[in-house]
Amino acid sequence: MLNLQGTVRTLSPSPAPAETPPAASAAAQETGAAPAKENLADMGAEEAQAPASPHQKSWLVRHLSLLLRRDRQAQKAAQLFSGLLALNVVFLGGAFICSMIFNNVAITLGDVWILLAVLKALALLWLLYYAVGTARQLHAVLHQDPHAGPIWVRGSLLLFGGCTVGLNIFRVGYDVMHTHCKSKLEVIFPSMDIIFIGVQTWVLWKHCKDCIQVQTNFTRCGLMLTLATNLLMWVLAVTNDSMHHEIEAELNALLEKFSGNGTNTCLCLNAEVCEVFQKGYLMLYPFGTEYCLLCSTVLFVLWKNVGRRPAPHASAHPGSRPFRLHGSIFGLLLGLLALVAGVCVFVIFQIEASGPAIGRQYFLLYYAFYAALLPAMSLACLAGTAVHGLEQRELDTLKNPTRSMDVVLLMGAALGQTGIAYFSIVAIVAMRSGELLNHLILAYSVLLILQHIAQNLFIIEGLHRRPVWEALWMMPAFGIHPEFENGLEKDFYGYQTWFTIVNFGLPLGVFYRMHSVGGLVEVYLGA
Repeated sequence: MLNLQGTVRTLSPSPAPAETPPAASAAAQETGAAPAKENLADMGAEEAQAPASPHQKSWLVRHLSLLLRRDRQAQKAAQLFSGLLALNVVFLGGAFICSMIFNNVAITLGDVWILLAVLKALALLWLLYYAVGTARQLHAVLHQDPHAGPIWVRGSLLLFGGCTVGLNIFRVGYDVMHTHCKSKLEVIFPSMDIIFIGVQTWVLWKHCKDCIQVQTNFTRCGLMLTLATNLLMWVLAVTNDSMHHEIEAELNALLEKFSGNGTNTCLCLNAEVCEVFQKGYLMLYPFGTEYCLLCSTVLFVLWKNVGRRPAPHASAHPGSRPFRLHGSIFGLLLGLLALVAGVCVFVIFQIEASGPAIGRQYFLLYYAFYAALLPAMSLACLAGTAVHGLEQRELDTLKNPTRSMDVVLLMGAALGQTGIAYFSIVAIVAMRSGELLNHLILAYSVLLILQHIAQNLFIIEGLHRRPVWEALWMMPAFGIHPEFENGLEKDFYGYQTWFTIVNFGLPLGVFYRMHSVGGLVEVYLGA
């Protein structure tokens, strides 16, 4: 026996492996086995390129390895080409929109609408072709990404898509009531939006999990074209306030008409009906921007999954346990209490906002509520991050485009409200006002930045470890925006600049809160 061991040591030039513990816990074996199984599909190409001994490098192995390398190079080239296509479309549309902003005589809003109409028509044709033709081919969808398109994402698609359709219906109704002084072409563009949004929502709802295996190059280009169209729709919605100016001009013209100073401003044929269209349009306006952002993220995940072969038995929550309330009643009650309080403040503020002016005490109530809530949310996130650090749980390193996208979206969408907060801080500090309301706005802005940082750390750490419920993002999202109505930043930056900042930041903030809810639920289910 001793000679045999000595012989083995002599023949083996590599050092002896470290001894493993005599017994491993069942939990460690289970957590170690699951990623190993799931990595087989995604890491197949890397394994093919791993160094092997000379007697294993047969002609067949070398040939298959070469084919795998060529296939990966072709996929990278196709991704690069489709990405460049989207980039050029976005730059072209962005140039049109910027030219309209800085010189609305040479490039008008109608020119931008025509460009977007062409892009929507092309994207609409591709969406129909994909749903009817590509996805129905034999062996087209052999795999689906279980992490993509969770129910809250698809539910949000239906909600925001339906509200965006309603937004365009109100726009069509408003334009129809002004047909005597407006071009009939202005009715066509919102009508086309209704068709495009309806088809896109249906296709994304049905195919958001697809890992398409046929016509991959054409599919990548179609996805990028549709994504670029949604991004341009979002940019136009952020920067275009023509409808708001029309409503304001019409109200001023009505006042002048009653005072005896008539003007040639285009007035509505029926003031009561037009007021309904105006209110509906303004209330649903944020949903349109949210819809474009949500569709862009779903399209990007679809693009990443083109030609991908995920693990055969991977699931969204491998080894997940049933939902239980044991040990989480206190957190849920706190979250429910914060939700009810937020809804009450929201309703009170909206009722007051429907009048001619918003009282100062309602602004104080709004910002004081957030100044009390945000520190509690930040402390909860920091406590959760500390608990994650104390847990001895392995990280999930499985390649996952959906989770990677979640992280990017959390970091990117946080820039919206963070940017608004920094602009508010600069305005308040520069004005050097000692009023209580300004101090509350300053505290709200600082606390909002800190809360975003703490929450991002907690969610990203939790998503990789395989709650705290978010107190429901609805309140600062829809209806009258306190950030715009309090007047402080609007007076400091000017109407047009602050309108663009708020329209850019608030939809991203809503998207961040909505995405955080999904991320927190994922962390909660895996806790």
